[in-house]
Amino acid sequence: MQKLTYIQSTAVPLPAENIDTDQIIPARFLKSIDRKGFGENLFRDWRFNAHTGEPNSDFVLNNTKYRGEILVAGNNFGCGSSREHAAWSLTDYGFKVIVSSYFADIFKGNALNNGLLPVKVSEAFLKDILKNVTENPGLEIAVDVEGQVISFNGKTETFELDSYKKICLINGYDDIDFLISKKQVIKQFELKTQKYEQQLF
Repeated sequence: MQKLTYIQSTAVPLPAENIDTDQIIPARFLKSIDRKGFGENLFRDWRFNAHTGEPNSDFVLNNTKYRGEILVAGNNFGCGSSREHAAWSLTDYGFKVIVSSYFADIFKGNALNNGLLPVKVSEAFLKDILKNVTENPGLEIAVDVEGQVISFNGKTETFELDSYKKICLINGYDDIDFLISKKQVIKQFELKTQKYEQQLF
């Protein structure tokens, strides 16, 4: 995975609440175990007209004013089924950070496992950031992963991040990469254990 240490980017505002994983990536597109290619169907039923297949001009991802690596969404993002493809589609589209005032636990875990950072902020901060991004598409948001701080326009808020997942994000590790990084420590522990067992027997 790519290292995620500090992100400064414009953002895409999506203020809808209770966005579930079927809206993020509809079930009919879950036909591949390859993580690539899911981005083209991100929010498919919102982005495209069901009858004509043409882009829906009212949907924010089709609005050329809004671009960036940060998606600012309404409360309770990622609820619904546990499909990991939701995280795959968001990262494949180009998002690195999702900001909301609440994330479904399974989605949050899937996101972190795939190098996508869910930043949980207070409802007041979310309301403020959505208003500012919507009114000023050029506004940049900064996310400091190591410091666990999100900021814009001189306003800041800290966010929680599991210490293990923080290490993985900063180093670009998945779970296997993390274990490999501890190979020497594991070997030393194994040798120490073998010596101890030999002393006992």
